[in-house]
Amino acid sequence: MTYRRAILPALAGALLLTALLWWAGASAHALHLPGATAMLDGQSSAELAHWLTPWSYDPPASLPSGQEVSGGIGSAAGTDGTSYLALYTTALQIRFAAVFAFFVPGALLLVRRLPPVHGRMPAALLAVWAWGVVAGTLAVTVSAPWLIASGGHGSFRFLPRLAGVISSGRQALVVTALVAAAVTVLMARVAAKGAGPLPRQVVPVRAARLAATVGTAVIALSLVVLSYQSVAAAIQMVSPSIGLLAEPGDLLRQWLLLGGWSGPGGALGGWLLYRATDVLLLAVVWWALRRLPALLTRVTVPAMAAGTVCATVLGLLASQLLRVVLDGTSSGLRWDLMRLFAGVGEGVPAALTCGLVAGAAAALTLRVAVGRGENADATTAVQGSSDQP
Repeated sequence: MTYRRAILPALAGALLLTALLWWAGASAHALHLPGATAMLDGQSSAELAHWLTPWSYDPPASLPSGQEVSGGIGSAAGTDGTSYLALYTTALQIRFAAVFAFFVPGALLLVRRLPPVHGRMPAALLAVWAWGVVAGTLAVTVSAPWLIASGGHGSFRFLPRLAGVISSGRQALVVTALVAAAVTVLMARVAAKGAGPLPRQVVPVRAARLAATVGTAVIALSLVVLSYQSVAAAIQMVSPSIGLLAEPGDLLRQWLLLGGWSGPGGALGGWLLYRATDVLLLAVVWWALRRLPALLTRVTVPAMAAGTVCATVLGLLASQLLRVVLDGTSSGLRWDLMRLFAGVGEGVPAALTCGLVAGAAAALTLRVAVGRGENADATTAVQGSSDQP
């Protein structure tokens, strides 16, 4: 599928995702109105407002409003609250612009290499959905410094606060990205009509399995080794004293760890049941990597890396939904649904980091395995021809 045919669906999906997130943020203040609190209980209304606030232009109550704050050179300086409000507004403008800017190239690559035609429609939809979540997370990351500075204490524990800001707004992303992905894929399917044949890549089964195993091993390193309680604690406790970049432990943990687990502290059966979420994540990643080379029109390192990131995000979402079911069942559905779904969307920064590495490793492994297979076939053919009289 050419760039000319793929660009319009990518732009439409990015515009829709940006508009949906803006609409969700603009609706946050309505949750505090009497009508909303009468329809929803106070706890659910507060939780939903917490999900939507990162996309809202309404400034938080903690925003400074004209009081004196410490200046950057040690002297007190009177500051106008409008300056902090302008910083907050700038942060939101950067956030929405970055959502659009990050979604377009990823969706363009996925739609071009994984066109939503016969047999590829579900894979394309899931991949673009996952990329929408990644694009939103990257947008939150890029705009976080302005948001932190708008609080009036940008130099205080900057990296831990940066980690906290990055982890916000993910629940709204999961829903809005799915809608944007559906529109993107439907438009791409229409654009693909008349584009000519979109061939599948012919990949040997053994090479595809080997590449999937190598890529899954990289994901398992983060999920099983780095996410173990003692190792994760050591990562989180990293705190060199280097000024603004001190205490990077929280940020490292967020970008390196796909989860967190420890040894069985209670019943072994319950512990094994919750480990099924980790097994599901790895199974989704392996199956996706096993199928991905055959679905791509051309196997390239960028396409494999993007596909692996999306597969890791989808595995995370599947494991988190399974955990919601387990938590709801074990608690007899006494918990509020909003609280049960509060953890959905976690781990996307780590999925991006580990997915890029795993995708590159899988692509290189696949290239080497296919090359060796072709050389072996060529050698066998030469030997066979030389044996003939």
